[in-house]
Amino acid sequence: MPAKSKAQQKAAGAALAAKRGEAKKSDLKGASKGMLKSMTEKELEDLASTKRKGKPEHASN
Repeated sequence: MPAKSKAQQKAAGAALAAKRGEAKKSDLKGASKGMLKSMTEKELEDLASTKRKGKPEHASN
């Protein structure tokens, strides 16, 4: 599942780094904190690897 916005892609990257132990879990905020708890490493990889070019900064629901 590709990210819908740059913000979603960045949050997934932060959560992925924390899940892998490359960043502190306590440093996460907002959406990345929720993603860490609710998504698998594979799901986070899919979101984080989405290309940012052409994506809006924030997606409108």
